[in-house]
Amino acid sequence: MQLRWYGQSAFLLSAGQSVLIDPFGDMSAAAAHGITWSYPPIAPLEVDLLLVTHEHADHNAVEVAAGSPLVLRSSAGRFDSPIGEVVAVASEHDELAGTVRGPNTIFTFKLGGLSFCHLGDLGQRALRDEQRDAIGAVDVLFVPVGGGPTLGAATAPAVVAALAPRLVLPMHYRTAAISFLEPPDAFLEALGARVERLQESEAALEPLLGSREAPVVALLAPPGA
Repeated sequence: MQLRWYGQSAFLLSAGQSVLIDPFGDMSAAAAHGITWSYPPIAPLEVDLLLVTHEHADHNAVEVAAGSPLVLRSSAGRFDSPIGEVVAVASEHDELAGTVRGPNTIFTFKLGGLSFCHLGDLGQRALRDEQRDAIGAVDVLFVPVGGGPTLGAATAPAVVAALAPRLVLPMHYRTAAISFLEPPDAFLEALGARVERLQESEAALEPLLGSREAPVVALLAPPGA
């Protein structure tokens, strides 16, 4: 199982079949809003499944996926896909029932014998019981930790604890490439789990796995660093 981080919340998972999640496109307009964005662009690539958690420009560049992948975007329900069933759980991008930043989809699926959960831009302070039940058991959790419009150091650790993954992959946080979020340090301190700081933005996933009682946090190197 190979994992690649493109920056922000964009990841590629490859294990015979491939899943691309929340790719971004041209972000040059961010400068007009005073936002630094210097992640390298994502070159077009062929994948089997493309998941888009919500319709913001740094998450929904479906044109990045070449070929004819199945695209699931901003949806809730249970869907058949080339990799098997995908569960899309309705959630919110803010603490006010989505009235500020709109809806967000949490995606869960299995690939290569592991269960994955990508929280997108979850902005709720905590998961509701029905959301946690729909997500089910999680091996690998992609969690936003940069605060602002999403979970941060004060809220993300409780969500991680509620799902008890074996591996935590922080995303959507400040790096040298973006300027509008908080760095992951406060989250890492609050979570108190073992942290693996990788020198590349791509890695084999299995050697990073911990246990549900003692999860590992993997910080991939920001692309272009």
